[in-house]
Amino acid sequence: MKIKPKELTATGLTADAARSVALAIVARHCKHSERSDVLGELARVAAHPEQYYRHPVWGRLAVAVRPEPVEQHSHELLPEPGQFAVFGAEGIGHLVLEQMRMAMRLPVTVAGALMADGHAGYGLPIGGVLATRGVVIPYAVGLDIGCRMQLTVLDAPAEFIDTHHDRVVDALMASTAFGMEGVLPSKHYHDVMDGKEFTSLPWLRALRAKAVRQLGSSGGGNHFVDVCEVRLPAGNPLGLLEGRYVGILSHSGSRGLGAAIAERFTTIAKTRCRLPRVAGPFAWLELDSEAGREYWHCMELAGQYARACHDIIHEGLWRALRLKPLTTVANHHNYAWIETMPDGSEVVVHRKGATPAHAGELGLIPGSMTQAGYIVQGKGCHASLCSASHGAGRRLSREEARNSVSRRALADTLKHCSVTLIGGSTEEAPQAYKDLGEVMQAQSRLVDIVATIVPRVVRMND
Repeated sequence: MKIKPKELTATGLTADAARSVALAIVARHCKHSERSDVLGELARVAAHPEQYYRHPVWGRLAVAVRPEPVEQHSHELLPEPGQFAVFGAEGIGHLVLEQMRMAMRLPVTVAGALMADGHAGYGLPIGGVLATRGVVIPYAVGLDIGCRMQLTVLDAPAEFIDTHHDRVVDALMASTAFGMEGVLPSKHYHDVMDGKEFTSLPWLRALRAKAVRQLGSSGGGNHFVDVCEVRLPAGNPLGLLEGRYVGILSHSGSRGLGAAIAERFTTIAKTRCRLPRVAGPFAWLELDSEAGREYWHCMELAGQYARACHDIIHEGLWRALRLKPLTTVANHHNYAWIETMPDGSEVVVHRKGATPAHAGELGLIPGSMTQAGYIVQGKGCHASLCSASHGAGRRLSREEARNSVSRRALADTLKHCSVTLIGGSTEEAPQAYKDLGEVMQAQSRLVDIVATIVPRVVRMND
């Protein structure tokens, strides 16, 4: 059924945005309806949109005609912050602690902890873990939703990397892409792109083309893909024989898709949850609200998309190297989970730059581009909300690293550690990061080290 512009005008729909939505709904839902009935319904929505906000078909048009009034709630901060555990306190700056104290003054906060790699972020600090009751805070999850680590152990001894060094470099160049414009040379399919949210949410549908284009790529900054050496001791929980294996280790998130989701719902949260300006980034969404449920589904979609990107990277590399995968370890470290506290109550646990570390749970804590990282097994420490660090943490800001670490110094460090770097910059130089050994000592209550991961050929954004 084709509706003419003058017919739309006659119904009272004069704004271009509303007319566009009306035509889309008619095309999808009114194929077998009488023209007069459709025009009558359009006129009723235009005249009384408030009666249609919850309508399964015409609700979108009602919002386009007149946005639904948003109920705002003002909240006061607690006069004093609640107590929270700090791991590695001697290496954590004043601003990081202040950001965590602000999070602990929220009236919805139940518990919190700060990991040993903590450094300043926006709202909740990087390395911050926050448990809330009945609400999710988009910026306590972070901008890069689903940022994660993934390790694949391959069926070849570590000597393969030296013997076939050129093949390793070529494989990394052909199978990885980085940065805002990073795109793999060939398109890849993954069923995550068939998620119902891409069709049911018009604003998300508009992001799908970019998400398809970026599928299988990595971000900038400290994101990397590394062909590494995995040193597994006897009796390791991966079930593999003792030895030194070739591995693929990657660090990246949900690309532009996750950032768009985070920005959209942070804006929505700030319009509904009025907090003192100093606490603005902590605006939350109630989980039982429509916006809260929508954010949660979109967060899960971004997490699945991030995992799909890693899966594509790893498969492309092990096929290019002509090796086979033996096992995989992976975990998110920018995400929210519904978990149970020791008293049996349910909370939303936000981990912003923190690794889940429930009892027996495997996770990954990487080092710098030259420093070894680890496969770890959680101890389920409730003081840390069953969490651990997600790395060593920055010692220098990116600007400080640029100004104090020369290209020559970086090259000397790489040569000394027998690491080949493709791309990268002094912003991410090993000198910019804390010593991971000290960080691991500070969190010995939280995780056990079960294997060591040694960087060998690392690719980062140029």
